[in-house]
Amino acid sequence: MTPLERRASATLASIFALRMLGLFLILPVFALEARKYPGGEDPALLGLAMGIYGLTQGFLQLPFGMASDRFGRKRVIALGLVIFALGSFWAAGATDLTGLLLGRSLQGAGAVSAAVTALLADLTRDEVRTKAMAMVGASIGLMFALSLVVAPVLTAAIGLSGLFGLTGVLALLGMAMVVWGVPAAPTPVAAKGRGSLKAVLRHVGLLRLNFGVFLLHAVQLAMWVAVPAMLVQAGLPKADHWHVYLPAVLGSFVLMGGVFAMERRGHLKKVFLSAIALIALVQLGLLLQSSASARLWPMAALMFVFFTGFNVLEATQPSMASRLAPAEVRGTAMGVYNTLQSLGFFVGGWLGGWLVKSFGSPALFLCCATAMLAWLLVALPMQTPSVAVSGRAPVQAAS
Repeated sequence: MTPLERRASATLASIFALRMLGLFLILPVFALEARKYPGGEDPALLGLAMGIYGLTQGFLQLPFGMASDRFGRKRVIALGLVIFALGSFWAAGATDLTGLLLGRSLQGAGAVSAAVTALLADLTRDEVRTKAMAMVGASIGLMFALSLVVAPVLTAAIGLSGLFGLTGVLALLGMAMVVWGVPAAPTPVAAKGRGSLKAVLRHVGLLRLNFGVFLLHAVQLAMWVAVPAMLVQAGLPKADHWHVYLPAVLGSFVLMGGVFAMERRGHLKKVFLSAIALIALVQLGLLLQSSASARLWPMAALMFVFFTGFNVLEATQPSMASRLAPAEVRGTAMGVYNTLQSLGFFVGGWLGGWLVKSFGSPALFLCCATAMLAWLLVALPMQTPSVAVSGRAPVQAAS
């Protein structure tokens, strides 16, 4: 990486990290703490409150991405972080589950992921793009691991409302980093005519990735409707859940270096498909665990395998999407990608809560396994974009 690429990757990864730390501080404790609010006894409404963030974000990712093509990435990112902070402070003042739901909705309206990813793609070359995206993914994973350690402690000290307030402060710190830390972005090249969005929606390769990111994040959030309770059932108090999550997340990072080596050797597709298959197997393993009494060591092993597959996909999917998308509509393409990602969060939270309430945890994991197998079938014919080297332009695949 050049010094500019290192700076861009580090600062944008830090912005993602600050924003996602706030979200992840909520995730491990929300399903347990929100039950204490009026209305929190309804699992379906609880799942909706977890996932509504993804619905509002899904509606606004594309407009924010398109705006970043026309008005500049940094302006759009700063605006989105302000909206996210306002939603966090709203949730901090909530007195019932409906108030939490409204705050989570407003948090989702700060839909900056597409603009941040597009800016990172603008500031990095193709041959280091996956590494840059992996830095973002690693920062997110580290924040998740950190949240698992500190969330129970912070919750005991300041409660769920205090966590939301802290989330708002972190978002404002991220906005300051956008203004003073991120390198100057290239002048936006607005797409001409009305066919740019249509071209993105007709791109077969992008469609495969969009389908996959929707299912991946639906499965991810749906899992967390049931996994915390299963760990408690396995004999691990909620304050000690990080004993499972932290080693699993950190252990999965050790394997990430192999992804870059495999990509350089032309084996990215094999790695990608293997990661999907791993997550499908994890869902089948969780199905078996939920059908009987969950046991701690099998649950820990399943979490390690899940985070390994998930982190690989989190690094490779946005990298491939940004390389397949034409530069002049990159924000639009990443907007569509992140829209499907956000809708996956919403559907996963809502459907996961409904499935657990209506049919129990085994039905949830059966549906998750089926979804991952469907994605594997859709992804099998995919072609990965070639990587440019030594200044040569990349050759991009059509599907």
